Amino acid sequence: MTSLDKPTEDTSADHARTVTEAALFEAFGGVRGMVETVLPGLLFVTIYTINKDLHMSAIAALAVSLVLVVVRLAMKDTVKHAFSGVFGVAFGVVFAMMTGNAKDFYLPGMLYTLGLSLAYIITTLCGVPLLGLILGPVFKENLSWRTRNPGRKKAYAKASWAWGLILLGKCAILFPLYWWADTTQLGWVLVALKIPPFLLAVWLTWVFLAKAPAPIDVFAEMEAEERAAAEKEAAAKEGAEAGGRHRREA
Repeated sequence: MTSLDKPTEDTSADHARTVTEAALFEAFGGVRGMVETVLPGLLFVTIYTINKDLHMSAIAALAVSLVLVVVRLAMKDTVKHAFSGVFGVAFGVVFAMMTGNAKDFYLPGMLYTLGLSLAYIITTLCGVPLLGLILGPVFKENLSWRTRNPGRKKAYAKASWAWGLILLGKCAILFPLYWWADTTQLGWVLVALKIPPFLLAVWLTWVFLAKAPAPIDVFAEMEAEERAAAEKEAAAKEGAEAGGRHRREA
């Protein structure tokens, strides 16, 4: 390695880390996405802790979720994270209202977390890690990592294992509390466990992907192929026209 090569490699590594950070922010919603995830549950458990009123707590949580969606729409921002929050809160409200048990407000989210943890683990065991399916389009590589980029497939597998085991550990804490603790205890523990496990999983994902080979931009490849085909077609057409002129002149 010469002294001229090293800055180029460092710049490439810095660019890869920057792209990875941006992709993770886009995929998982960033700071606003975390706020939208935590706020409805925090409002529910706060109100319920104060007055033990299930209806007021549920309506307040659903209302703040809808407000977050309206704010996103007003700012013409992506609403997928806010909408997912609304659906999660709505299911929780329906469960809690149907059973009359305030703890059931948290049950749909807990079941979703358990299902997601199993999805990460099972897809990784099957050789198609879920995180690669989620982030592949974000990195513009789609499924090219499966057959053409084994280093990235390995990184996606490690990151998916991290997500699966972290979420499974979270479930191992919450489900016993669902049976044994009261609503406020469960609620505050659940709120406390919203962000730290998520940040740990995102950080580990960043570590694994930042060290992985660069993604293959399949969109750029398709565009290049289309340009080459168009140029070839134009050249063939031009050659045919030139041949026609020569024949007429002859």
